[in-house]
Amino acid sequence: MDERLPAHLEISGLIRAVQAEGGFATVLSKGERDAGTLMIICCENGTKLRAYERMPQLDGTRDWALSKAQDTDNPTDFTDFLERRRRQDSDLWILELDIANAERFIGIVHCNN
Repeated sequence: MDERLPAHLEISGLIRAVQAEGGFATVLSKGERDAGTLMIICCENGTKLRAYERMPQLDGTRDWALSKAQDTDNPTDFTDFLERRRRQDSDLWILELDIANAERFIGIVHCNN
């Protein structure tokens, strides 16, 4: 039995959590309602874009991993990456979280040194 939360519920929960903290969250692309794949775009004031996807681990779990970070010297590269992923996976949800330290909403902790 698959214990995975339906994609639309996970997306809804992330949007509400970010908004409750004063941030902005928006769905850039809707995927399959229940079993869709999730990509989370983390940013701060629309800059420093980072794309995270769940990747299978050796132990069978699926952890968030950085798939792409925005290259400020080539800003269209990030958009091109999103378009390629959308074409590769029609079930893909893309959700943008625009809030400081957005990774905390998907359980990734960063140390600012």
